[in-house]
Amino acid sequence: MAGTPGTSPADSAREAAVDAALGKLDLDAKARLLSGQDMWSLPALPEIGLKSLVMSDGPIGVRGVRWTADDPSVALPSPTALAATWDPQLARRAGTLLAQEARRKGVHVLLAPTVNLHRSPLGGRHFEAYSEDPYLTGLIGTGYVQGVQSGGVGTTVKHFVANDAETDRFTVNNLVSRRALRELYLAPFELIVENAHPWGIMTAYNTVNGTTMTEHRHLVNEVLRGEWGFDGYNVSDWMAARSTVGAIEGGLDVAMPGPQTVYGAPLAQAVRDGKVEEAVVDEAVRNVLRLAARVGALESAEPAVTALPEPVDGIALAREIARRAFVLVRNENNALPLKPGTVALIGAAARDARVLGGGSATVFPARIVSPLDGLTAALPEGTLSYAVGADPTTELAVADKGFELRAVCRDADGNVIGTASAPSGQIQWMGSDLPEGVTHDRLHTVELTGTFTPRETGLHTFGIKGTGHFTLTVDGTTYYDDLQGPADDSDPFEAFFGAPVPRAQAELTAGRPVEVSLTYVYALPEDFPLKVVAFALAHLEPQRDGDELIAEAVEAARAADTAVVVVATTDRVESEGFDRKDLDLPGRQDDLVRAVAAANPNTVVVVNSGSPVELPWRDEVAAVLLSWFPGQEGGAALADVLTGAYEPGGRLPTTWGSLSDAPVTQVVPERGELAYTEDVFIGYRAWEKQGRTPSYPFGHGLGYTDWTYESVEVDGTTATIRVRNCGERAGREVVQVYLAPAEPGPDRPARRLAGFAGVEAAPGETAEAVIEIPRRAFEVWDEETNSWSFVKGSYEIQVSRSITDRRLTATINV
Repeated sequence: MAGTPGTSPADSAREAAVDAALGKLDLDAKARLLSGQDMWSLPALPEIGLKSLVMSDGPIGVRGVRWTADDPSVALPSPTALAATWDPQLARRAGTLLAQEARRKGVHVLLAPTVNLHRSPLGGRHFEAYSEDPYLTGLIGTGYVQGVQSGGVGTTVKHFVANDAETDRFTVNNLVSRRALRELYLAPFELIVENAHPWGIMTAYNTVNGTTMTEHRHLVNEVLRGEWGFDGYNVSDWMAARSTVGAIEGGLDVAMPGPQTVYGAPLAQAVRDGKVEEAVVDEAVRNVLRLAARVGALESAEPAVTALPEPVDGIALAREIARRAFVLVRNENNALPLKPGTVALIGAAARDARVLGGGSATVFPARIVSPLDGLTAALPEGTLSYAVGADPTTELAVADKGFELRAVCRDADGNVIGTASAPSGQIQWMGSDLPEGVTHDRLHTVELTGTFTPRETGLHTFGIKGTGHFTLTVDGTTYYDDLQGPADDSDPFEAFFGAPVPRAQAELTAGRPVEVSLTYVYALPEDFPLKVVAFALAHLEPQRDGDELIAEAVEAARAADTAVVVVATTDRVESEGFDRKDLDLPGRQDDLVRAVAAANPNTVVVVNSGSPVELPWRDEVAAVLLSWFPGQEGGAALADVLTGAYEPGGRLPTTWGSLSDAPVTQVVPERGELAYTEDVFIGYRAWEKQGRTPSYPFGHGLGYTDWTYESVEVDGTTATIRVRNCGERAGREVVQVYLAPAEPGPDRPARRLAGFAGVEAAPGETAEAVIEIPRRAFEVWDEETNSWSFVKGSYEIQVSRSITDRRLTATINV
């Protein structure tokens, strides 16, 4: 893997090829190369042997250029789950698999990982980021980037920087002190640049201290490229670039998506008008050509990776990551693993699993193993029962189960010009990603048509997601034929992430198919920069009486030896595009858990969410297992852990607590500004500073064995810790080291994560963890000198199982 240019003969040869190719390009070709030609790619330049560079969303899978279930992808657990493993090497293996997926789909660059921080639990997209801690985030991100790039595929570490909430994300001005920027928000990017040498960075929508990130010369050119030596390409978040001159002088190499961007022809004209030096354009082009050389898209250059890693079994790895990520936060009287006997599985999410978060991170796996699937396969026949209990999905969702649909494209005269399968009710065609024979110029209408076979008898609700003119027909009746407009405060991605609108209700009978049709009249605003067809047919099953559902679940729980309740968030709670209003579980799931726990004291609750939710009943149940969004194999992994075939391996990468106690809750800007008034105190740093007790602290997690911490020895800044497995089965422990200054003062956290290591041991055996404390753990950012300051003095090394569970200490003086 390449580092800075010219560090090896191969790097030097690539740089020579890049320079030679650059010298053959005229101004128009250079400007065109910096502008997306469509939603996902840059233009090919055959005159220099340059292929079209293709990018794709991640981070839990590689969607490719087609946003459809017709083109399936392996779906790994969410980034919060990956961080919960506290295992950078496992993250590297995940990256290796994703590189394999990218190459299979013809993708050169993965738009991942997301290394923004969990500043507030209300951040709606936190499932796509790793942690509240910059060091843990940086190490997991380092492993991920190393893995992807070991497979010859580029990464774009995102979103640079302080993109930590979704409200008004296109316009918000985040006011962050220089110290907080350095010690928290820039820190993961710096660690990844130093240790993994990423080939790309994505700059964010937001503004930081008055300058939009796509024009932030100081943070991009002076810090990222200057201080850190980053030599990759810098791409805008989609539609983030706003100014031709401001962006190119601010260090932005590529403006996406195309074809209408601030680069291309406008950039060439800016050079001709004397507003931009062509040498500045050349540097941006050089960065893009270097990326192309590294990924093998420049014919005259040898790619950075010529020997690919061994193939990875995606299904097996998805299952392993999920079980390694599950965090057991409560386990009274060894309720887990399950003992022989009958099990009542309860919860809508046990049947219809939520395996990933909403938004641009969405991929479409070829299969999904639900908890019901996983436990049915794992438990003896006749020992498992199922009840819905309470359904959190009280809003419309994209049509899926029971629907058999196809898309029919017609021109203005009604002639069919193309067809395509539609595995779900969502159509998202971008750029040239249209059915064969269809062009944007000829396309007039798209009809989603087919049948729906209900699984429940009752009043079914149908709706529409998107903006434009729609006609909705169910079972021969037209319920809607009108224009559906955007919300007043919609962003450009309303059609992708906005809520569906109910438009029809029909009494249907379980098992009896009916015909359904949704026709969309294709039209885009004249100034809309994307060529995209995006809309969806949505559906909601009959809503049964909540008390009846809970009563059925209680009876099932009372009749079983163990009750397993799966509770979950929905894509209207955790998704890209909006922040959360609270941390409550949607619907009547809290009522369900309390009722089941009252009926069966041996109640296990599985929490299927990407980031923290309130658990007001947590002390009333026997066990609580956090499964995050566990990916396509989540149900199989859950069965592994519940039955004891494997222990849950996760530790909390972020603090879980109630919203009323959470120290940082402001995510809504005031007059366009969001002040990070907490400065360097977020996450566990803030909980400690304010003396508040969370539900479960950072780093917490239980396994199926016990550990004794026997000794710690310190040599310089290296801590050697010996632990013993004093339980009855083999296990893995995550040894955590926190560094606490003897006199932190009011402006410095009481302690910070300074290192960690996973160790394994059989019953009775010992294991040794060797943890090097980095120099940065002793440093603070001095705003007067605008530099790092090494703080001498006495420090306590705290060897811990979590931020609050300290087992051994040692003192060092530096």
